[in-house]
Amino acid sequence: GIQTTAVRDGDHYILNGTKQWITNGGEAEIYSVLAITDRSKGPRGASFFVVEKGDPGFSFGKKEKKLGIRASATRELVFQDCRIPADRLIGREGMGFIIAMKTFDKSRPGIGALGVGLAQGALDIAVEYARKRVQFGKPIIAFQAIQHKLADMATKTEAARALIYSASRYMDTDPPDASKVAAMCKVFAGDVAMEVATEAVQVLGGYGYMQDYPVEKMMRDAKILQIYEGTNEIQRNIIGQELNKEYARLKDSFF
Repeated sequence: GIQTTAVRDGDHYILNGTKQWITNGGEAEIYSVLAITDRSKGPRGASFFVVEKGDPGFSFGKKEKKLGIRASATRELVFQDCRIPADRLIGREGMGFIIAMKTFDKSRPGIGALGVGLAQGALDIAVEYARKRVQFGKPIIAFQAIQHKLADMATKTEAARALIYSASRYMDTDPPDASKVAAMCKVFAGDVAMEVATEAVQVLGGYGYMQDYPVEKMMRDAKILQIYEGTNEIQRNIIGQELNKEYARLKDSFF
């Protein structure tokens, strides 16, 4: 749960606590921070604030050593009696949870788009390698086992791309089931990226395992797509919960 607190003090709020695994922590100049303003209200007691790099009492932890996406710094945010002006409150007190969920609805399809791009890149390399790598007198793309791998990789990549495009157009209409659609984008494209990147390593064999070829990095980078912005297990929970609500509203029963 949320541990960081924000206490009103005249024309200011005082923040205390930490935030873990923050992408671009220490690099960004402005941070949106979710903090508890009234613990007795549960989810309705959380609020969002703008905190700027250099604010008194705001510091950063060490740069984490990660499996992938190493070009993006990840650090802990530390708030020790961090004093910020009261007008840094986003919206009203108690709106934090709603803002967070609405933000996820907009950002999760973007994570899916990252997955599509990564999968396409891994597929391109795998196909190119399979066309040039010769075994038993012929390119390995001539062998059915490799053809089937590449076919599945390409089909899943195209399916993920179609979902992202369709969902993006749909999300522009401000639909009532935005959370479900956003979760579908994130979970499906994230899983596809991981699968396609891993299969690309397999197609390249020993070369795929070496840092001289980019697919090992793609596989490491793909893993985070199943973790951040809410794990893919959480996305499946959201989809299931939204389906339950959706079908509960239907007047006609199938049984």
